[in-house]
Amino acid sequence: MKSPNRPVENKTEAVPHPTRWTVPLGLLAIAFALYEIYRPALGGPFLFDDLYLPFMIPNFAESPLRYWVTGVRPTLQVTYWLNYRMFGLDPYYFHLVNLVLHAAAGYFVWLVACKLLEFVKLGLPVRNIYAAFAAGVFLLHPLQSESVGYVASRSEVLSGLFFLIAWVAFLYRRDAAIRFSEVALILVFFVFAVTSKEHTAVLPAVLLLTDYFFNPGFTFEGIRKNWRIYAPIIAGAVLGVAVIFKVVLSRSSSAGFGMKDLTPLDYLFTQFRSIVTYLRLFVLPAGQNIDYDFPLSRSLDEHLSWLCLFILLALTAAAWIYRKKFPLASFGFFLFLILLAPTSSVVPIRDVLVERRMYLPVFALSLCVIDFLRNRRIAVPALAASLGVVCVVLGFLVWQRNHVWANPVSLWNDSVANSPQKYRPRFQLAYAHYQAGQCLDATKQYAEAAKLSPQPVYDLFVDWALAADCANKPGEALSRLEDALRLEQSAHAWSLMGMVRAKQGDYDRALEALAAGEKLDPRFTMIYVYRGNVHMARQDWDAAVVEYEKALAVEPKDDAARQGLEKATAARNRATAAAAK
Repeated sequence: MKSPNRPVENKTEAVPHPTRWTVPLGLLAIAFALYEIYRPALGGPFLFDDLYLPFMIPNFAESPLRYWVTGVRPTLQVTYWLNYRMFGLDPYYFHLVNLVLHAAAGYFVWLVACKLLEFVKLGLPVRNIYAAFAAGVFLLHPLQSESVGYVASRSEVLSGLFFLIAWVAFLYRRDAAIRFSEVALILVFFVFAVTSKEHTAVLPAVLLLTDYFFNPGFTFEGIRKNWRIYAPIIAGAVLGVAVIFKVVLSRSSSAGFGMKDLTPLDYLFTQFRSIVTYLRLFVLPAGQNIDYDFPLSRSLDEHLSWLCLFILLALTAAAWIYRKKFPLASFGFFLFLILLAPTSSVVPIRDVLVERRMYLPVFALSLCVIDFLRNRRIAVPALAASLGVVCVVLGFLVWQRNHVWANPVSLWNDSVANSPQKYRPRFQLAYAHYQAGQCLDATKQYAEAAKLSPQPVYDLFVDWALAADCANKPGEALSRLEDALRLEQSAHAWSLMGMVRAKQGDYDRALEALAAGEKLDPRFTMIYVYRGNVHMARQDWDAAVVEYEKALAVEPKDDAARQGLEKATAARNRATAAAAK
């Protein structure tokens, strides 16, 4: 018989202490595995919206930092500025910084998960396993591939990192009632998050949710105690939303309430389907796509929007009803909805379904998985092994997805396969073929894109003409430039017309086309470069020098003009020397 005075050993909390090198070696192994998994995407080039980022603008890239931080996302721009200053335009290092930021975010996800699992009183060994699983899902889910492989998605990673740091500062405060010093720290990182991307303005809602669920649990007591944080942070969030509405949502052509063909109700009905699709992609990440062909629902009757609304309402009701039995799952589902609210509610955004919007919500849904598992009797070794296998499978899937991101042709081929009737993926595939020097393939894809476009597009015809010229099809190139000029009279199209005619030896008509372009825009540099080339072909060295000098007067760093001037000057000097003999 046991003595009543004998202490009972707590086997649940008994864990072996790690050796001195266990943690560093473990972190090193994780870093190496993460690098190898994402390495295929690190070598990929800039693509899609990457090409419109500040460091790709020749006259702007060398500007002082103060010019970079004048927009609505100054913290994000600082990271781009540092990337450009340290490594130039090498896309590898832009992707590598994305990965480093993603890894850092994974660490803070682990900290958040540890604290939330502590709130539900899980024992230490199991708590560590589940926290590691939450971090693993966050780091390795295939939906995260876009945030690392797409430089323009750094806004998601960076804002998510600062969001998580602010949340960690809130969770690991000393007392239940927050102190002013802790408030200041949270506000600093909240500002960093919002100035990296605006959707993180929902942080106050996440903190309120956290206090309601876990401080001390399903009461408003914790919220009342933490008035010090809610007063300034909610005021700041409201001010931020007002600024975003004024600066972005009222002026943008791709987001906001100014789009006549996409109303808030249309967007809301469509988002019911989008949110259900995000849930499906979390569970089964098949059919991923950089550019989904996701039709709008202009009523609840279209595309089963009503059914998706019913599913969401049912899940919401279940999360509320069973919030005390499954607190983590309930919290995770409401967190999922809050994190998606800025992009999946009534504020219209042209792209109605985008994988990068799941960057933080992936963690929210992992909490739902953990809560259902923790109520099952699973031995600790079996639990660790099974969750480890899940992470390995996810790692393999994201590694496969990263291979798609490694090459623009493979990426857009994948998108065309999944969205065969959408114009933009086909257009981007054509451009990718052109960039890769596969000009004949590019012309074929531009022809397919033209069939999918609801109306003629100037940019399509201009790019098609360049591909046709590259494929040695001057007749097709000229026809496409004529199509472009019927839509828009531009110096660019006329200069290309002059370039193609000059290659055919039709110098007089080439000069006529260049003159027409000069009338439209006398500061378009390539007019003078192409005209200089015509004079070089005619061996009129003096006239060529004059044209190249005009080009450099407009754009002193233009390489084509500089090289042309060097060749024309050398040819003129040789001709002068020969004449002197």
